[in-house]
Amino acid sequence: MNTRCDGHDRREFLQLGFLSALGLSATDLLRLETQGGTPARAKSCILIWLDGGPTHIDTFDPKPDAPAEVRGPFKPIHTSVPGLHISEHLPLTAKIMNEVALIRSLTHELGNHDTGSHYLLTGHRPTPAVRFPSLGSIVAKETGFAGALPPYVAVPAINSAGKAGYLPGAYAPFDLGGDPSKPGYRVRDLQPPEWLAIGRVDRRREMLAEIDAFSRQVESGPATLARDSFYEQAYRLITSPAAKNAFDLNRESSETRQRYGRRRIGTGCLLARRLIEAGSRFVTVVDKGWDSHQDISRNLPDSQFPGSGKLPDLDRAYANLILDLKERGLLEETLVVLMGEFGRTPKLNARGGRDHWPRAGFVCLAGGGVGGGRVIGQTDSYGESPSENPVRPEDLAATLLTLLGIDPEKEYRTPTGRPMKLQPDGRFITGLT
Repeated sequence: MNTRCDGHDRREFLQLGFLSALGLSATDLLRLETQGGTPARAKSCILIWLDGGPTHIDTFDPKPDAPAEVRGPFKPIHTSVPGLHISEHLPLTAKIMNEVALIRSLTHELGNHDTGSHYLLTGHRPTPAVRFPSLGSIVAKETGFAGALPPYVAVPAINSAGKAGYLPGAYAPFDLGGDPSKPGYRVRDLQPPEWLAIGRVDRRREMLAEIDAFSRQVESGPATLARDSFYEQAYRLITSPAAKNAFDLNRESSETRQRYGRRRIGTGCLLARRLIEAGSRFVTVVDKGWDSHQDISRNLPDSQFPGSGKLPDLDRAYANLILDLKERGLLEETLVVLMGEFGRTPKLNARGGRDHWPRAGFVCLAGGGVGGGRVIGQTDSYGESPSENPVRPEDLAATLLTLLGIDPEKEYRTPTGRPMKLQPDGRFITGLT
């Protein structure tokens, strides 16, 4: 199934042209500071976004003692954490839950895909008065424009909620586009046209610098600054062999690629690890297809053939990403976040699926200074609402910013001059560190 119930096509096309796509710069790694008394250990973040709203009961919050229409078709299994159980279709993930902090009490009220996505990706309730920047765009702004790789990348693309909001467009993600799991996949726009040699690129860059210098004498503002970084980072990206290599999955062994899985989420997570390793600061891996309104018992584990469903794909990709980062010594400085826009209804519908349910959902956090092997909050016996330690999107956003060394109380200004704190309402989630 390739469309969400709201009718949006699941194939995201790269909206930006050659220069706009390359206008998203990268940066050297920042030394992170302490915010609010909490050590900021994460230098980077990988967000695995389960687009469509993953069912919490059939993944990380099973209810084996509930009636059949609530507990669903799957059985719980033991994990590496005593007393913690998750779905039987996540056996690899079960083995690495000692590295994971599981939040079972995520809650809000917005059951629409677009508004729910905006709430989780920005930490702010949507309002027509202002379009808030995504967490990835905030990280891009805070880290600056110094390196060859984009600081914020979306694999393959993110919806409008994951964009720059009121910040300049330079802080939007570099959307890769296409399908990284396809044979021969190449990121578009990393090579200049055949007729445009690097020498000519250099000359055009020098000419553009002179024109922009004159323009700044006349007018200077956010648009000018965005254009400056836009062209400068386009040049850095297309002329950097290291940047191009980071996007090249063919440099990975067939064993590694098989371990992650060769479907979209597996190749996306592997590509995210390569980008973080090479210097990107925030990579969002988008896995579409979690809008499970029908036939969960078949679609989630098996889909087209045994083991081809969303859960086995997620299980391989997520567990092996955590293990790979740990083996490479990157997990402690890389915050890995797994979530979607909301959970699903506790009771199965007449079609054997679950509908939208923002009152209860989950988030998995690993690495980046987060303590593993713990559960934050819980839901009631039917998985309807949090019964302990409810966590709001504002709390999650404030926590992620703090872990990444960014003060949630820091103030930005919109293009109209309106002062806006990054996250004035959220609290750091206790028990994570």
